[in-house]
Amino acid sequence: MKAGAVVCGAGIAGVATAFQLVVEQGMRDVVLVDPLPPLTLTSDKSSECYRNWWPNAPMVGLMNRSIDLLEDYAHRSGNAFHLTRHGYLYVTADRDRLSAMEAEAGLITDLGGGPHDFYADGDRLRAHFPFLTESAVGGLHARRAGWFSAQQLGAWMLAEAKAAGLELIKGEATSIDSSGDRIRSVTVDGATIETPVVINAAGPMVKKVARLVGVDLPVYSEVHIKVAFRDHLRVIPRASPMVIWTDPQQLDWSKEERSGLEEMGRDDLLNEMPPMCHYRPEGGVGSEWIVGLWEYHRLIQEPVWPLPDDSLYPEAVMRGLTTLVPGLRPYLDHLPQPVVDGGYYTKTRENRPLVTRLGPAGSYLIGAFSGFGVMAAAAAGELLAQLVTGRELPVYARSFGLDRYQDPSYLAEIDAVSNTGQI
Repeated sequence: MKAGAVVCGAGIAGVATAFQLVVEQGMRDVVLVDPLPPLTLTSDKSSECYRNWWPNAPMVGLMNRSIDLLEDYAHRSGNAFHLTRHGYLYVTADRDRLSAMEAEAGLITDLGGGPHDFYADGDRLRAHFPFLTESAVGGLHARRAGWFSAQQLGAWMLAEAKAAGLELIKGEATSIDSSGDRIRSVTVDGATIETPVVINAAGPMVKKVARLVGVDLPVYSEVHIKVAFRDHLRVIPRASPMVIWTDPQQLDWSKEERSGLEEMGRDDLLNEMPPMCHYRPEGGVGSEWIVGLWEYHRLIQEPVWPLPDDSLYPEAVMRGLTTLVPGLRPYLDHLPQPVVDGGYYTKTRENRPLVTRLGPAGSYLIGAFSGFGVMAAAAAGELLAQLVTGRELPVYARSFGLDRYQDPSYLAEIDAVSNTGQI
């Protein structure tokens, strides 16, 4: 079999790349391979949100372009993937953090992020969002932000690409021939596909696939879990933005509960918990579902399935959310039946993705999206397709290559910034 290009990985990044190559760039004989059904490993496990609110110019540029494309796709598809724009609301009970939030807002606005609303005191904040805690002293509402169905977006792009000639093959890429320092072929479950182009879009498995062309990627993977529950008391309005508690917090356990957690060795739930506990509504006007997330585990490991189990995660998230939305406290007496799933954040040390040429000629990489792959996929797929087809590249392209790690000034910049969490 022969192909013009082989895309390894049918997650949202691989599908977006295939869509760009076939539908937007008119490339022929593109093959998409994955041992699993498309969009089922990690892409359907995300929080499915988007924002252009980022603290550096390359990410603002990439995300602004991605949101432009998402809005275009929503128009073209009749909004098949339910793109919304309720925004991200960052909330704090710390006046120093509020001041820092205001200063960062000026920086991000200068970089091209926004628009946003800044609430300088708690009363103004609660006038717009009365369900928030009285302890909040203010917040910031990033407005070019929201969420959508990643599964439906991917399904629409995949259908468009297949209609334009994309071939989907179920199988795993087990070897890549790059003799003469040039891509020659890919072996998929024992069958050889001759091709001059291989694109590594393998999600959490990018490191494994990169080794097939002799490259050891500077990435690692972190477990990421989310929980959904029914808000049958209708505490959270359906028009609520995604709301993020930016402060660390200590969960309020009874004496008996603390004793039990100590016996279980769960000091992680007894000590000060990290910031960024957050939620968003899920579904339309008639839905009762809420999605909650709080990445307090910081568990780094090689990707394996099933994920490590944390039976207390739903309760911990609910307790964290009650700090932000006190009206949720009745659920602590009888926790709604939770639905828990998750995947991996595969990331670089500074949380910027890799969209780049890789090793031998004809080898490319799109990955290391660190939890923002769903929102970045449209523009990142476009960028990768531009690299493959030799088109003019956007200004942010050089910021997502591997050669950035050969730049002393760039290394000094990222070493100077504490980066223990998500950007």
